Amino acid sequence: MENQAWSRYCSPQGFYPLALALIPWLALSALVACAAGLFLGLFIAPVDPHQREISRIVFIHVPASWVSMLLYLATTATATIGWAYNVRLAVLAAQALAPTGLLFAFLVLWTGCLWGKPIWGDWWVWDLRTQLELAQAFLFIGFIVLHMVLENQQRANKAGAILLQAGVLGVVVNFTAEQSWTAWHQGKHAVPVDVSYSEWASLLLMSLGLLLYGGVAVLLRLRCVILERERQSDWVARRGRLLQ
Repeated sequence: MENQAWSRYCSPQGFYPLALALIPWLALSALVACAAGLFLGLFIAPVDPHQREISRIVFIHVPASWVSMLLYLATTATATIGWAYNVRLAVLAAQALAPTGLLFAFLVLWTGCLWGKPIWGDWWVWDLRTQLELAQAFLFIGFIVLHMVLENQQRANKAGAILLQAGVLGVVVNFTAEQSWTAWHQGKHAVPVDVSYSEWASLLLMSLGLLLYGGVAVLLRLRCVILERERQSDWVARRGRLLQ
């Protein structure tokens, strides 16, 4: 019985109502986590002695970077599973994940520019992490474009999965580079600093909140993608008649 229930939710028809049930709870949890994380980061966490108040952008920049990398790996995994095992829901999930991952990649680049101007004296610096994040954004764009221009869905699934797999190593390198507080505190005043409990709490809460928000955005988009891709199926037709 449990296997039957699980397999039911693995189909587009079964997952569609489940997504609707999850969205309100995820949205509320995201709001609470982000509010708590921002409060700790903006009002409780100590100010960096060298960068002053501008350093507080780390509580958005770094969590957004973590979520961006997680979404990239999730998109790669679902695209690969969908192509290799011909799982329809995985293919649709990858198409729903990619735009949200692209949004977070742009958020990372934007907050990085805002942070870099007063620290580096320039809006854009070609350091390794910036280049990897930019490459990740372009890979998301390439995946989205492939599914738009290729009419043969199997070819689009294969090409998209292979394209995303090419960037996995960059995500690993980027994540490794993020793992020191010195790396977060950049510029000529970069020094090793002990991370307080309030700073870690803010980073983790913001990461959780942004991840939950990403989940809400993905589920909303996935429902739209399911209806678009399954519009010729009987269950979508029946649902349309019920709404009329």
